Amino acid sequence: MSEAVPVTKSATLAADEALERRRLAGEQVLSLASGEIGLPVLDALRERLARAAGRNAYGPVAGSPELRSAAAGYWGRRGLPTDPELVLCGPGSKPLLFALMLAVGGDVVVPVPSWVSYAAQARLAGARPIHVPTLPGQGGVPDPDALREAVATARAAGRNPRCVIVTLPDNPTGTIAEPDTLRRLGAAVRDLDLVVVSDEIYCDLVFDDTEPAVSPAVFAPERTVVTTGLTKNLGLGGWRMGVARLPEGRLGRDLRDRLEAVASQTWSTTAAPVQEAAAYAFGEPSEVVAYVAGARRLHELVVRAVARRFAAVGAELTPVRATSYLYPDFEPLREQLREAHGVSGGADLAALLAERHGVGVLPGSAFGESTRSLRIRAATSRLYGETDAQRAAALAAVAPLELPWIKASLDRIADVLGDLVRSPAARSATAGRA
Repeated sequence: MSEAVPVTKSATLAADEALERRRLAGEQVLSLASGEIGLPVLDALRERLARAAGRNAYGPVAGSPELRSAAAGYWGRRGLPTDPELVLCGPGSKPLLFALMLAVGGDVVVPVPSWVSYAAQARLAGARPIHVPTLPGQGGVPDPDALREAVATARAAGRNPRCVIVTLPDNPTGTIAEPDTLRRLGAAVRDLDLVVVSDEIYCDLVFDDTEPAVSPAVFAPERTVVTTGLTKNLGLGGWRMGVARLPEGRLGRDLRDRLEAVASQTWSTTAAPVQEAAAYAFGEPSEVVAYVAGARRLHELVVRAVARRFAAVGAELTPVRATSYLYPDFEPLREQLREAHGVSGGADLAALLAERHGVGVLPGSAFGESTRSLRIRAATSRLYGETDAQRAAALAAVAPLELPWIKASLDRIADVLGDLVRSPAARSATAGRA
């Protein structure tokens, strides 16, 4: 019997569960670890899901014609004309990404840093991740020159890289790769005969809508698969709905057939009521467009406010252009953190924040960085409130940063970061006055 592939629980989900255990034990916690969007379900979507509850047949593996047509229209409005026959849906973009790795085969190039599950999924699919760094301020896309070198080295060693994963906009950094970087990526993957899998689940959360993220499908249309879902733009993580856009041509048709075969042997079909609500969402009626615009504005205001608090204590971070993530680097404070707290890497820093202050973040090592790196990822999308009423108020507020519960979280973050960088002597003096 062959050995099982070693795999650990998703760092994001594990951190969330650990914080929840602390909360249930009566501790005060603040979750900056999870990327879950803490917003209420849009009423129009809730109603459509309820009305479709009686749809209990399996349906087509690739998804209903209505959903695939709606998703094709969604991409068409973003400059990617799409044949509905080349759209396939699944129970979340996460299973689709894993199924795509199985369908493409071979080893997988992943950016560093990159979302926690890409490398783990590659290993589960029987492949080996090939880590390639990103360019400064352009997270989510491997440096095209470094990509060429890494693939050449891997092939010389007998490995078989066939796929490269990219994220636009990026998780964990909240940055967006420049069009020229994507143009060079397109040339590289064409020369190297690689398939691009572009995870674009954050594309509707770019703050400046005059500068949207550009898909690699613009530069390498014949070899780029695009995935997205409803988890981030509409806060529907629990509904589990993702869609994949396969490229035109022989490669796309072959991938569609293999992906549909994988889907048929794993999830069979995506929940029919969710498909019906998703078809409505991808059609982008006015209330959906307004909801996404409001969410995008809220994300920007809160994530920038948190970024200012990290910058105030001396952490370095590239300005966030999308999403609700930031990726501060505490390298300028390395000696201070080592002397005051014995911190030598991101995992130490994350543990300190969790154990001393009940604040959950993820270390850069969870995203492929060196264990010595002092970068951490903080996600701000759980700061909007504890109840649906608070979250709805945050979404509708003219000045959400002034809402008492959001202001309290921002003040707490400032206090925790201030304590983190305060010298031991100053901390002792403060404790003595308390």
